[in-house]
Amino acid sequence: MAETKIAFDDADAYDRYMGRWSRAIGEKFLAWVDAPKNLSWLEVGCGTGAFTKVILEHAAPNKIVGIDASAQQVDHARNAVSSPKADFRIATAIDLPFADDEFDVVVSALVIHFVPDRPKAFQEMLRVARRRGIVAGYTWRKSPTIIDAPYGPLAREVINIAGDVMSSATVPEAMPHGMRAALTANGYGDIEIATIEATQTFRDFEDYWHSQTGTFPHPVAKSVAALSDGDRQRVRDNLRAALPPASDGTVTYASRATAFKARKPDS
Repeated sequence: MAETKIAFDDADAYDRYMGRWSRAIGEKFLAWVDAPKNLSWLEVGCGTGAFTKVILEHAAPNKIVGIDASAQQVDHARNAVSSPKADFRIATAIDLPFADDEFDVVVSALVIHFVPDRPKAFQEMLRVARRRGIVAGYTWRKSPTIIDAPYGPLAREVINIAGDVMSSATVPEAMPHGMRAALTANGYGDIEIATIEATQTFRDFEDYWHSQTGTFPHPVAKSVAALSDGDRQRVRDNLRAALPPASDGTVTYASRATAFKARKPDS
């Protein structure tokens, strides 16, 4: 897969493309983390605020601070999340502007694979967590041979037709053994790893196709746009066969994420 960087400068488009998946898998992730209520939370890489809303609804924090490197995403989150418990700031995962031991829970949703210096990000998340505090996160399950992200079916068919596809970075932490190794190397304790699955249902194949190619300019969508008309039609035909509709015409499929939860050691 040809790796390429993603620009997060259209928050509305990104929310239409990935927001529904963030909410669906976020609910399952929070149920698995099972954090007590009324805690202080930090969300590293809050994006459009889609997962922030899920935290507020399902985890009942006493406050949550969301940070993101994109000013556009932070602006969108501030407008989208109307809660006095939520605060959004521009900051990066590798330089968190907070004191040591400041938060009860530190989470990162679908962000880890975008961070170039992941060891530094893991260290920063651990630093700002209170002793015995929870640090948790998840990223789409992905390897050189596995693509379990929402764009997986489309990416696989582009590879079948064109031999390659543009994609975001493939990192070791996207698979369970790589995630455990990274956390262990950076001082985490009581590590648990899980694969979490979520499904989404689309009105019909055209609704699915538009969600993947007509909203956010993801690298896989750019790969589709670069195909010849004939090859693009072959991708569509193959996907129709790979994602057969239900009796009512809807199209449903699953995506999977590698998730972790751990504790900050006492010392």
